[in-house]
Amino acid sequence: MSAVLPISITAALSAALTIWGHYRAHRVVVYVCKPLTTALILALAVIAATARTDRLAWAIVAGLTLSLAGDVLLMLPRDRFRAGLASFLAAHVCYLVAFTADARFGHPALPFILWAVVGAALLRVLWPVLKASLRAPVTVYVCVLLTMAAQAASRAAASQTGPALAAGIGAALFALSDALLAVDRFRSPFASARALVRITYFTGQWLIALSAFPTLPLL
Repeated sequence: MSAVLPISITAALSAALTIWGHYRAHRVVVYVCKPLTTALILALAVIAATARTDRLAWAIVAGLTLSLAGDVLLMLPRDRFRAGLASFLAAHVCYLVAFTADARFGHPALPFILWAVVGAALLRVLWPVLKASLRAPVTVYVCVLLTMAAQAASRAAASQTGPALAAGIGAALFALSDALLAVDRFRSPFASARALVRITYFTGQWLIALSAFPTLPLL
């Protein structure tokens, strides 16, 4: 537990360098610090998992491992969007497994209704500009992503514990990050996209990793 704070601080510094490297076009900095940030967050989940016997923490470890693979695939010069999408899709499935380890799926239902509205709005924005070959995989991805976020929110509402709340907020930030990335990539690029996508992504992943602990370690 004593390692959580220094690892978190190091991850925050690495995330800041990743954003700085993107805007300054320092490819080496990005190549080092982007996966390093996710790897440090993964280390937090591994620490949590070694102290638990249930599937929740190890499912989060698996999700972060797949996210790390997705980070590497998406930052390489050659476009590996489909492979990266598949890695993150599998990560969301792992998170969904984690968030159903100690909570009923879809109970309460209100978060699912709200996230379904968000998903419909996002697909409406993206649909006209998506290539025909991408419409099916993007739709599947959005559905799985928002199902994961909805289950995290439902679990937080039902249990009202610190770790469950952290997971709910983290999943929402992850969904926001992906939505911003999709809008920037496919619909309307904007200058602050990289910073906003990275901040919401890394913060969301960090909160999900912390949620693997029985109690939030930094409170």
